[in-house]
Amino acid sequence: MTISNKDILVTGGAGFIGSNLVDSLLADGNRVTVLDNFSTGKRENIEHNLERDDFTLIEGDIRDYETCKRATEAKDVVFHEAALGSVPRSIKDPMTSTAVNVTGFVNMLFAAHEKGVKRFVYAASSSTYGDSKTLPKVEDKIGKPLSPYAITKYVDELFAGNFHDLYGIDVVGLRYFNVFGRRQDPNGAYAAVIPKFALALIGHNLPTINGDGSYSRDFTYIDNVVQANKLAARAEDSAALNTVYNVAFGERTTLNELYDYLRTALGKFDPAILSLQAKYGPNRAGDIPHSLADITKARTLLGYNPKFSVKQGLLEAAKWYFDYLSKRA
Repeated sequence: MTISNKDILVTGGAGFIGSNLVDSLLADGNRVTVLDNFSTGKRENIEHNLERDDFTLIEGDIRDYETCKRATEAKDVVFHEAALGSVPRSIKDPMTSTAVNVTGFVNMLFAAHEKGVKRFVYAASSSTYGDSKTLPKVEDKIGKPLSPYAITKYVDELFAGNFHDLYGIDVVGLRYFNVFGRRQDPNGAYAAVIPKFALALIGHNLPTINGDGSYSRDFTYIDNVVQANKLAARAEDSAALNTVYNVAFGERTTLNELYDYLRTALGKFDPAILSLQAKYGPNRAGDIPHSLADITKARTLLGYNPKFSVKQGLLEAAKWYFDYLSKRA
């Protein structure tokens, strides 16, 4: 799944997913440029790369088309990770989410076309499945989107397909399912559930589970996501291109199960955590009850083979959570 000796742009490369992808691409012998405005990304995620000759940072915004053109100059591959995530954030501020996730996406896609980029791999989202009750989720069966964020990510897929038809650029969309792992930010109102739980537990506080804990997700460890991105970048079969894929482990975990797994993993570093019980609160607006991915398409066409279940991923991530978050608990 390795790609090497390529000139690569990673938008949002100072973010959680982007920075992990950057490290892997550099380790494989590529020259990597990051475009990030640090609205959600962090300098600390990339500072260890700043002095490398094969790493370039462009501080800028994907809503500025001239910046997008400068960033895509002489690139072989673009990994577009930049976005404003979070369903609640998009409900509170749909205008900014739309500007970043749709206008910014189109800017990047058209700039890549203008600069002759051969491959454009972008972060799609499992939120696109909306109110579809079908489980597991299969790529060609979606429902009505339940939030502005979900709408923006679906619109991106439509633009990507249309731009391939009009301009010939090869695009691959990856519908991420609840990614977790090292460098995921636990702070702020829109923090993802796993680092938020981890921060509370490390501080010996009781985290709040939305609803009764029966909602379930296909939680996906970061290394699985990095694998999928690199496979999408190197795919050569025409059947594997200009389409979207589920990127997940293919296993459903309830929030109650997740809490138990995480508590057990962190308890290896602090036994007092093992006795902490969660609190329960109301369900979040716009949340779907259950999500589970069918990853057959990615396995078949990309050769995707996720290595980490949620339990294995939490065990891998636990030391990072404890070392990093204990300073902030």
